[in-house]
Amino acid sequence: MKRYNRKLISLMMTAVMAAGLLAGCGGGKDEVVSSPHGDPYEETITVDVFDGQANFQGMQSGWFAKVVKDKFNMELNIIAPNVAGGGDTLYQTRSANGNLGDLIISSVEKNRLSDMVTAGLVLDMTDYIGECENLQQYMTAIEETSLLAGEEYPGLWAVPSEVSNESATEPCEATDPTNAPSLRWDLYGEIGYPEMGTLEDLLDVLKQMQDKAGSSDSGKAVYALSLFKDWDGDIMQNAGALSALYGYEPVGFAMMNAASGDIQSIIEEDSVYIRSLRFLYDANQMGLVDPESTTQNFDNLNAKYTDGGVLYSFWPWFGSSYYNTAERTAEGKGFQSATIGDMKCLSYGSYTLGKMENAIMVGSQAKDPQRMVDFIDWLYSPEGVEMSCSQSGDKCGPEGLTWEMKDGEPVLTDFGVEVFVNMADGYQVPEEWGGGTWKDGVSALNYKALGVVDCDSETGMCYNYQRWEDYQERVATKLTQDWKEKNDNAATCIEYLANNGMLTVAPGSNYAIPEYSTDDSTIKEQCKQVIVQDSWRMAFAADEAEFDSILKEMQDTVRGLGYDQVFAVDTQNCQDKLASYEEARKNQG
Repeated sequence: MKRYNRKLISLMMTAVMAAGLLAGCGGGKDEVVSSPHGDPYEETITVDVFDGQANFQGMQSGWFAKVVKDKFNMELNIIAPNVAGGGDTLYQTRSANGNLGDLIISSVEKNRLSDMVTAGLVLDMTDYIGECENLQQYMTAIEETSLLAGEEYPGLWAVPSEVSNESATEPCEATDPTNAPSLRWDLYGEIGYPEMGTLEDLLDVLKQMQDKAGSSDSGKAVYALSLFKDWDGDIMQNAGALSALYGYEPVGFAMMNAASGDIQSIIEEDSVYIRSLRFLYDANQMGLVDPESTTQNFDNLNAKYTDGGVLYSFWPWFGSSYYNTAERTAEGKGFQSATIGDMKCLSYGSYTLGKMENAIMVGSQAKDPQRMVDFIDWLYSPEGVEMSCSQSGDKCGPEGLTWEMKDGEPVLTDFGVEVFVNMADGYQVPEEWGGGTWKDGVSALNYKALGVVDCDSETGMCYNYQRWEDYQERVATKLTQDWKEKNDNAATCIEYLANNGMLTVAPGSNYAIPEYSTDDSTIKEQCKQVIVQDSWRMAFAADEAEFDSILKEMQDTVRGLGYDQVFAVDTQNCQDKLASYEEARKNQG
């Protein structure tokens, strides 16, 4: 993992810029990013960012805001549908007004890009991207993504996220798959590490853990499970996360398994989705579900994890990000992934042509189009990728603040240890870096330009600090050592699951789900509302008879609305997506 002298490279690039070869987009660290005319951006502008991935709404603050201000003389105003009630309401409202934002981060599937281009909401970047040295490296991915605008709209409309040079058939996650049963390992150990053969066996384990836990750090009640609605879409998202433990991913109203090719209707009694809802119902009957689940939001839930008030995490990164401080893990306390005998956890391969579920675009009404493209180009530069930390804590942050080079290898600074190892989100950032707390300064864009485990092509350094030897040595604690002893001394959860046939990898492909017809879309929206609402009702049903009654009511209602018509489309989309997976496997050898 050797690293070249980036400052020397930067001086060379600056010389090239002075020669007038890189007028618009800059890319290397230590460069002064300039306007297309080579002059600093003189006017400070506020940039509205419509961001479908953001979990924060308002002005970006802190250290990332300072970086953006210093380099581009602009401030980011995040407009987040997730915070503003979810769904497409905000998108539809802003689209009707003819201005989504100066920058747009959104899925480009299901004709979304075509719709935006047709409505004149997105800028063709062709005239602005030519000198952008970072984006030029990913032109094939940009061109492929832009084809989704339709043949009648040739141009460069969107840059896909998570573009990767890694294999499409290898897990893209750093240590744990995106989906795995993650729980308070210390409490699991206190009850004797009981084996779990099925998902249902997890219930008794969680009950024992909850009984053992007592109260949270602040003296509040502890619950094994705590749910939230913020990420609900076509289905109840938390139930979808449980389905992913068996390799299933949702495609509309279908559940599709990337390995077996099985396609299920979510409303069928024997579907993995209904199995997941029954699990949540049983858990609630056993007193394991937080009664505030139906009303709390993502931020409320985060606080409960930090306080030690929740014992199970639907995603490995979730619980550990908020609970696993250095002090706790040194004591052997914290979240780790557990094993269920029949599980086949869903993992994702790397996206060699980018991820169509999320892309970044320039709005047609942008105040300064070139500056917007320059900013996007920077997001795809080594420095931009490093700076784009997310809530899941993957990218390494600013060199000099969170990390530095020693003997050709990246190592964490004392500050980096506090925020990445000790999980001190409230740790104060030095004033010269923008001040405020580390957590408040993290990029609210929640945007991953490159793959999770991609490396700097010039230096070989992985952008994900969790892959660094220095980090792995620092987090080797009583907790991690105990986990390894119980899991064949595997280095990571992904390694253990792969070695034991418990991993389902969905190959990275550039398949984009097409738009529903107007008729199907109307039916789908009506059915979706019923399915999500009744899924929550089933999870909190008073007894099994009411659960079955709500299920029957949901089935009858959505079928009356035309569910089967939409499911037929979803089935075809699943078949096409499975074909794209098979093509990705062939292309990898």
